[in-house]
Amino acid sequence: MTAAPVLLAVDGDGLLHRAFHGIGDSSELDAAGRPVGALRGLVTFVAAAAARLRPDAVLVGFDSRVDPLRKALFPGYKGHRPPRSPELDDQLDAAPELLGAAGIAVARVPGYEGDDVLASAARLAGAAGWQCVVLTSDRDLFALLDDSTSVLRLMGDGIEGAQLLDSAALRTGYGVGPDQYRDYAALRGDTSDNLPGVRGIGSKTAARLLQAFGSADAACAAIDAGRGDEVAAVIGQRCADRLADSDSRQTLARNRELMSLHRDLALPGLESMRLPLDPAVLRSALRSRSITLGPSLWALVGAEPPPWTPNGFASAPKVLPGSQPPAWAERVVPSWEELRAADVARSREAAQRAAAVAASAAAGAIRAVSTQARSGGRAQIVLEGQLSLF
Repeated sequence: MTAAPVLLAVDGDGLLHRAFHGIGDSSELDAAGRPVGALRGLVTFVAAAAARLRPDAVLVGFDSRVDPLRKALFPGYKGHRPPRSPELDDQLDAAPELLGAAGIAVARVPGYEGDDVLASAARLAGAAGWQCVVLTSDRDLFALLDDSTSVLRLMGDGIEGAQLLDSAALRTGYGVGPDQYRDYAALRGDTSDNLPGVRGIGSKTAARLLQAFGSADAACAAIDAGRGDEVAAVIGQRCADRLADSDSRQTLARNRELMSLHRDLALPGLESMRLPLDPAVLRSALRSRSITLGPSLWALVGAEPPPWTPNGFASAPKVLPGSQPPAWAERVVPSWEELRAADVARSREAAQRAAAVAASAAAGAIRAVSTQARSGGRAQIVLEGQLSLF
């Protein structure tokens, strides 16, 4: 059976921010004196993800540069975030044009965020019988997980250390399914978006509630039907009382609306997102911003993988084949008799240490009793011989 084609849907803003604050050199400028470090980092992320996943198509989604529709629904939405630096703003503006000139499909829809673009891309891929892998560090996109959509979550270890998550992994890690994740986040709140949750309900409490009732609506309906004791048995009386409060209901409804992903945005067709890219076009666009990347682009342009990428990663390992053997290859494996002898020796040494500690503690106790008699009956708090036990 032929494997389904794979669309790699990339969180452009999220990865560019991560590159700017993590791997991007803020002092790196192109030939025209413009900052370029985060752009280089973004392209590197996309190339590395393509090398790991070998997708058939790539789409990079970006936030609208005008206020999102969610801001009109709740003026405080993301309102706590400090202003972006001019260097970051310049590269956020330039990224879609640069990637587009390189031949990489991009989408930025006025009034919507990159998350909505990725949600729409996942739906588009699933409807066409494709698989979709969403590359992001944003937990909100866990709500997209289904039989055709997985999430490659970028953390601190780069693409090689990123976790490829499916619905089962979400249940294991968070205790909820993808269809429950919006309620889970709405109950808990999201400090990164300046959205407080229901007071007193954190991640663990939200998960228990959803495991017991299936949804926030069902839990609220149980309270309204006079079955608040059932809710209290799961999350405690205080939290159940708060969930019954009208202000908490408004907070929950607001969060659910703001956290809902739009999955119906108009996007380019999948065929327009296809790989491979034209190597000359790609390199010409990157050179226009003084970005020179060589073999790491192989998966984007359909080249053969270098010999040092057996697992499809885009960077060479620290030890290349033929240069020197890895450390484990030089290690001599001891025999069973040698292991047994070493174990007996360790046991003997441990017994000797324990006996010495006990003898020292006994001697200290004798000194403490003597000191107590001389001090008029006041017991000493710590025996001298006990210090070695800490």
